[in-house]
Amino acid sequence: MMAQFLSPEFYSTVLTVAFVYLAVIIIASSFVKAPYGRFSSDSFGFSFSPKHGWFLMELPATLSFIFFYFQGQNRFEAVPLFFLSVWCIHYANRGFIFPLLMRVAKGQKGSFSIMIVLAGWFVTTLHGYLNAVFISHLSEQFTRAWFSDPRFIIGMSIYVFGYIMNLHSDSIIRNLRSKKEVESGEKIYRIPRGGLFQYVSSPSYLTELISFLGFAIATWSVGALFVLGVSAANLIPRAFQAHRWYREKFHDYPANRKVILPYIL
Repeated sequence: MMAQFLSPEFYSTVLTVAFVYLAVIIIASSFVKAPYGRFSSDSFGFSFSPKHGWFLMELPATLSFIFFYFQGQNRFEAVPLFFLSVWCIHYANRGFIFPLLMRVAKGQKGSFSIMIVLAGWFVTTLHGYLNAVFISHLSEQFTRAWFSDPRFIIGMSIYVFGYIMNLHSDSIIRNLRSKKEVESGEKIYRIPRGGLFQYVSSPSYLTELISFLGFAIATWSVGALFVLGVSAANLIPRAFQAHRWYREKFHDYPANRKVILPYIL
C-alpha cells in the first residue's frame, strides 16, 4: 500500500489536486477574509484560542513530512537529511514555539475558526507529503554534489535570510503587548516599529514567503511551489486587510509604509 503513495503516478495525481485547490484558494481569498486573529468571526462556528488553533493547524506539516520522509529510499542520504533538518527546525518554530510564545490577553475568547484549522490540515498534510516524498524518494538530483549546486546555495541563502527576519518580525509583534497586560486581560494594540516594519505593515508575511521561495529554489521542487502559492494566496490579501486596519485604527500610522513589498506594494 505504501508503495502506491510513493509512486510517481500517485505523486503526480496529488500534485494536480494540490494546484487545483490552490486555484480555488486564490479565487476564494478575493471574497472571504480568513477568519482568525483580529479578523475572526462567529459565523464560522466554534473557534479555538490563538495558541491552540495555530498549534493544531500547523501540526500535520510536521507529522506528514516525517511519516512520508522515512518511507523514502533515500531517507538516510546526506542531502535529504539536511532538508529534513531544515524542515524540523522551521516547523518546530512555526508549529510549537511560535504559538507557545504568543501573548494572548487573559480571558480572550476563541479567535481561531475551526474552518481555518480544518483547511489548514488539508494544506499542511499535502505540503508535508509532496515535499517529503520528493526529497527522500523521487528526486534523483540529491547527491552530495547538490551542496555545491548554485540552486542550493542561492535557495538556502534566501531561506536563511527569510527565516531569521521572520523570527525578528514575530518578536517585535509579540513584544508590543507586555506580560503584565496579558495577565490583566487588557487587549491593547500598538503600531509596530523597527526592523522590516519600517518598510511594510506585514513583514512576518513577507519573510514567510521569502523562506518558502528559498526552500523551493534549494529543493528545486514543484511541491514546494505549492505551499509558496498557497501561502501567497492567503497572506497577500490578509496583508492588505491588516494594512487597512492599521490605517483606520491609528491616525499617525506611517504614511510611507507599504503593505508587503518595500517601496513597491
